[in-house]
Amino acid sequence: MVAELVCQTNFSFLHGASDPEELVNTAAFLGYSSLAITDECSVAGVVRAYAEIKRNNLPLHLVVGSLFRLNDSLSVVLLCPDKTAYAELCRIITNARRRSEKGSYKLAEWDLKSVKHCLLIWLPDPGSQNNQHWGKWLSKHYSSRCYLAGSRLLDGSDELHTKEVLKLHSEFDFPIVASSRVLFHHSDRLPVQQVLQAIDASTTVDKLGLTAQSNAERCLRPIAKMKKLFPANWLENTASLARLCQFSMDELKYQYPSEVVPEGYTASTYLRHCVEEGVKKRFGETLPASIRQTIEKEMALISEQQYEYFFLTIYDVVQFARAKGILYQGRGSAANSVVCYCLEITAVDPRQIDVLFERFISKERDEPPDIDVDFEHQRREEVIQYIYSKYGRERTALAATVISFRFKSAFREVGKALGFAESQLDFVIKNINRRDRTIPWQSQIAELGMDPATTKVRQLLYLVEEVIGFPRHLSQHVGGFVISSGPLYELVPVENASMADRTVIQWDKDDLEALGLLKVDVLALGMLSAIQRTFKIISQSTGFPVSIPFITGLGDDAQVYDMIGKADTVGVFQIESRAQMSMLPRLRPRKYYDLVVQIAIVRPGPIQGDMVHPYLKRRNSGTKVAYPSPDVERVLGRTMGVPIFQEQVIQLAMVAAGFTGGEADQLRRAMASWKKNGRLNLFREKLINGMLEKGYDPDFATRLFDQIKGFSGYGFPESHSASFAVLAYVSCWLKYYFPVEFYIGLLNSWPMGFYTPSQLLQDAKRHDIAIKAVCINRSQWSHHMVIDGHEKIIQLGFRLVKGLNEDVINELVSRRPVNGFTCINEVRSAVELPSDMMEALASADAFAAIAGNRYQARWQMMDKQSDLPLFASQTKSEQLSLIPTEAENMLEDYASTSVSVRHHPIDMILKARSLPDITFASQLCNKPDKSVVHLLGCVTCRQAPGTATGVTFLTLEDHTGNTNVVIWQSTARHQKQPYLKATILQVDGILERSPEGVIHVIAGKLTDRSDWLETLKVPSRDFH
Repeated sequence: MVAELVCQTNFSFLHGASDPEELVNTAAFLGYSSLAITDECSVAGVVRAYAEIKRNNLPLHLVVGSLFRLNDSLSVVLLCPDKTAYAELCRIITNARRRSEKGSYKLAEWDLKSVKHCLLIWLPDPGSQNNQHWGKWLSKHYSSRCYLAGSRLLDGSDELHTKEVLKLHSEFDFPIVASSRVLFHHSDRLPVQQVLQAIDASTTVDKLGLTAQSNAERCLRPIAKMKKLFPANWLENTASLARLCQFSMDELKYQYPSEVVPEGYTASTYLRHCVEEGVKKRFGETLPASIRQTIEKEMALISEQQYEYFFLTIYDVVQFARAKGILYQGRGSAANSVVCYCLEITAVDPRQIDVLFERFISKERDEPPDIDVDFEHQRREEVIQYIYSKYGRERTALAATVISFRFKSAFREVGKALGFAESQLDFVIKNINRRDRTIPWQSQIAELGMDPATTKVRQLLYLVEEVIGFPRHLSQHVGGFVISSGPLYELVPVENASMADRTVIQWDKDDLEALGLLKVDVLALGMLSAIQRTFKIISQSTGFPVSIPFITGLGDDAQVYDMIGKADTVGVFQIESRAQMSMLPRLRPRKYYDLVVQIAIVRPGPIQGDMVHPYLKRRNSGTKVAYPSPDVERVLGRTMGVPIFQEQVIQLAMVAAGFTGGEADQLRRAMASWKKNGRLNLFREKLINGMLEKGYDPDFATRLFDQIKGFSGYGFPESHSASFAVLAYVSCWLKYYFPVEFYIGLLNSWPMGFYTPSQLLQDAKRHDIAIKAVCINRSQWSHHMVIDGHEKIIQLGFRLVKGLNEDVINELVSRRPVNGFTCINEVRSAVELPSDMMEALASADAFAAIAGNRYQARWQMMDKQSDLPLFASQTKSEQLSLIPTEAENMLEDYASTSVSVRHHPIDMILKARSLPDITFASQLCNKPDKSVVHLLGCVTCRQAPGTATGVTFLTLEDHTGNTNVVIWQSTARHQKQPYLKATILQVDGILERSPEGVIHVIAGKLTDRSDWLETLKVPSRDFH
């Protein structure tokens, strides 16, 4: 039997050159009995290896360990014989990582002295003068737990290495184990490893010198070769050591924190108490029998699965948010339960939606509850720090997110490692059209100055493809907390995040899921910030407190749905994109559940699965849907026979194909990773045969599998859509009844959402809302509402002006006279504003009220005489007769604030040029279908969804509105410069109008008109 106990994956970042999955599959294929995953000061790759072995039932024993280096003089591997040793290993990794900055570690000699349970493999350096010292040290502290690693790397130093190992064995009696000190699963990964090493060293491969791997022997070698290279007793020692390491990741069990339960209660009785208190708040004194029945069913399931602490932990977090006035909204299948509604975790009334609390399969497959809680974006940090303060740094940390090489980073880093000039690499990256799926990037580089026939470029092409997807480093998850009852580092190592006061574990959310460990998702949502700000403005102006439950409690408002049906949804939540706007007049939502469907249907899953058109046809025609069985009707009845939601696909696999809960879980995971590894095809036969055995039509079975493939990686859960629909409706209600307050809330919460401040203000103008420019006497840091008679006005704030400091401006506002400043000298004397901030205010024309225009303001700022005591009281200065033109004002507005209240670029072009053939957005409704139109507008959005087969959806904005333009791939390819670079674009194309009145233009000729306003910089949202 052959085992390998020193093996680094690509989670030894920029050192190992194979995935954990590749290593365990290769080891099993070669017939190894055991494989240790020993990444450097890390267990980040272990879960991937464990999950792969379990998923494919590989005949391979996984050993958990880690490699460490101490002061460049000692290299050791620690292995885990049992769970106690594993906790010890995690503690050592945590200590070494926490005392160093992110991405590095600092091991102390004391760390190794404190090891009492782990087994140790010493990797001696044959040329080191320190071997005698460390041999004595290890004999003292490890005695019978230390092994020597003997390696045969065929690099010319094997004789010296073997001689040193035998000498140390003779002197200290450490057993010798055989090791290839693996860095990759197959020898062909050597070039990848060398490139990664060069990237890590910030050098080129040809400058690595003797530090580079000289051959490809650090791979998993065939057993026959291992037996030739190593003495039989070395191999037997290795197998014996592997057999001592019986720890399995299956042994890790999550323990909930207990302090969320007050004294005198158990977890069950306290959860019951909180739920019953919530029943009174949500339903009053009279509770419908059906709701009581549902509560009891959910409570029984929570008790059976022992999830009381989880629900109470979430409850505790949201109660903190409520006490601090932080707006939040829970989502997820468990969140959309009556229990969570009563606990005030979510505002989704479960009576409005039919989502099974147990997610149909979670009880059988023992799946953890799914609850995400979104908080106001700017205030989530308060929630995060509350969790840290409540549970302590030892017991809580964020999950990690594995940052992997994508095309741009792989191309740039690999290119630099191969010796290409950075300027050449940047040029290629900027000019490759990755959205053109018919011409791969490898074929495009020839026209960009790289000859694919040369050896160096061929190497670049090969290595970039190999490196894409490799882990680059660990980052922090957006908000997934792991909280434990005891020290978290006994479960998983903890390290510092790059952000201050943040710590992360070494596993990401997928690893936690594979191990069945729970996390509490504390997420940030910009729309909650906007809604909360809007609520405050309404409350301040009316004295009436508005809330999400208040709005939803009013029921479905026909006037709000009329607005939604007209796609008047710029700025609202979820249904604001151009794709959603195109769907709204077709689906015509009239009630809450329509919004739930609307949000989920404009997604890649339903689109790729060809589910959109059948649903719309059935919905709008009112035809009765025929279902192949009552079971299928129960699953698909609420969506007219078409699977729209992720949960429905899983349910269909169970009721129609006879999948067990465990098989359905595997199917769900395969769907999530279909684009990456194609594992979903393994389920095709079982799905189709299962449906045929149950008597379903073969066409139905095949069609269902094709729909599942379409959903793969993109399916949207009904539970999340239900929560989003609440916020979508609330934001629409606010836009309809309180538009000024809503726009201000949005603008003060930016950056967020789909639109720039300029686009939001243009939309506000189209709703006849008055907007006042930034003013030294009227503006505050944030935008605010001004009431003039019966008119509500948006007063823009200083936050729009580039280059200002919020604290300094707030001090200026606090010292502003009641009647305002009268001259620039007075502004300067109020607060010592730096010259660059004064210039920024002048550029934004913020001094117009006291200086006339931005040119005059600059003239007055140049008048240094007024700084002298003799002139200090002088309020008037010499006037400059030069006045900026309208075009100059507009260009500088955009340059300084990215918006212009007074002018639109297209309006300015119209004043300067005669454009008789141009049709503007507001005029398109009068043009016949299939007519030729000529458009001119600012490019505000370019989108190229992965499901669109190369099509780009472009938004053109003119002074009358927005136009949707469809650009086919061939059009984009042959007119690349205007397609990618134009700020102002002329489009000659064909108008198309759907039966519901949705208009878009199919682009033909693209002409870059940016030179008509050369210095204009209109912000555009491109390919997000």
